[in-house]
Amino acid sequence: MNTADYLTLLSALAPEVIVVLTALLVLAVDLLGLQDTPRSYRMSIAAGLTTLGCAGAVGWMFMNPTVGNWHGGMLVIDPLNETVKAVILLLTVLTAMLSVDCKFTRHIGEYFALLLLATVGMMLLASTEELLMIFASLELVSLSLYILVAFDKSSRQSAEAAMKYFLFGGMSAAFLLFGFSLLYGLTGTTYVPRMAHKLFSLGPDPLATVALVMVVIGFGFKVAAVPFHLWAPDAYQGAPLPSAAFIASGSKVASFYVFAKVLLLGFSQLGWGDSNNAVSGWIPLLSVIAAISMVLGNLAAIRQTSVRRLLAYSAVAHAGYMLVGFLALGGDAFASMLFYVTTYALTTVGAFGVLGVVESQVGGDQLKDFAGLARRAPVLSACLMVFLLSLAGIPPLAGFFGKFYLFAAALTNDASSLPFLWLIVLGIAMSCVSLYYYLQVLKQVFVVEADANARPIAVPFLVHAVVVLLAAAVILLGCVPGWLLDTIHAAVTEQGW
Repeated sequence: MNTADYLTLLSALAPEVIVVLTALLVLAVDLLGLQDTPRSYRMSIAAGLTTLGCAGAVGWMFMNPTVGNWHGGMLVIDPLNETVKAVILLLTVLTAMLSVDCKFTRHIGEYFALLLLATVGMMLLASTEELLMIFASLELVSLSLYILVAFDKSSRQSAEAAMKYFLFGGMSAAFLLFGFSLLYGLTGTTYVPRMAHKLFSLGPDPLATVALVMVVIGFGFKVAAVPFHLWAPDAYQGAPLPSAAFIASGSKVASFYVFAKVLLLGFSQLGWGDSNNAVSGWIPLLSVIAAISMVLGNLAAIRQTSVRRLLAYSAVAHAGYMLVGFLALGGDAFASMLFYVTTYALTTVGAFGVLGVVESQVGGDQLKDFAGLARRAPVLSACLMVFLLSLAGIPPLAGFFGKFYLFAAALTNDASSLPFLWLIVLGIAMSCVSLYYYLQVLKQVFVVEADANARPIAVPFLVHAVVVLLAAAVILLGCVPGWLLDTIHAAVTEQGW
């Protein structure tokens, strides 16, 4: 490579470089100059630097649009990748803002540095089509999140959740790496699009089926689909609230995006398998996983009294809905899945923002702790209603159109959509079930009376602003869904999906 090529590569990597430099800056400023200042001041400075760094990365991407493929798919930049990275950076900023008023640690610089390093891993995941780079990026994300889950040293729940997350994550990484090694042995390449051509020319092969199952197991853990979801309830409940919000949002967006790319680019010819050679494809496998995730996630959520665990099982159910977007093998379904996962992530961050206020002011996350919240914090309660009804899929909120476009894309994808009809009917039925447990939370908020001695809740200004902004975004994306969906669809179409 000559100097011009290196400059082009550096320009393409500039958003990731900006975020890494921001992580180092936050760490240095906090350790060298702010150790003797109040924790709230340190949090505000670190969150402000994080916001500026993420804003700088987004600004660079859209002011210097770059398209290219470097080092055999190690780095791939296109409009779709940049849209996904912008969403991840936005979720990082929102998480940083929700962290300002939290008091779970005095290690402020380390916390924000890990948050930014996890973000870099997610951005690299979105910008690669090479198996080794995918694995390395996933490990960067996973290691950062393991530590973030364990960051509350005063909580045994936090340590227990991190240990479970780490053990399940290590096992899933082993499955994923084993699957990748089989794919390399079968195809002689780790570049996903070239791997698809080799698998097609190879024909039905039992080892390819084994590799496929290993890959699905590895990614199934990342997206918390049944039966790989067992870490999620404990991680959501035990982690510091901003860490749980980031796992539920940013990690979900990056994991679903890279999972879809690997399946749709690398295994596209093995969708339905080959019945004549007893080789199964990934579409029947993911159909079963999606169905079980919807059913188990929603039914388990009904039994929860902790709102954190309720949101965790809800996330399992939503993973089932999102997997429907993988099955239709088309650009419309893929774009609809990205729209769904983006709106879900924004909604979940908002719900965790409200939950954080209740935890800090009332002292718990049980359903009874939300009793009479409408009278103690009316604006916060109205926003929580928007978030929960959007998660349930009630129009005209973003969650409704996310499910509508996803199911419609799966049904209108030519004659092959007929096998998905049962899955979509099940998804609609399970959405009705989910409405029950979301309404249980809203019943506590709006119907049940608060304790006689309960006082109005003092909501921190920054949290109030973030929650209101997210509620407005959920309503806006419900009323004008085409604003985001058309952008994603145009980027998907440009890539030839």
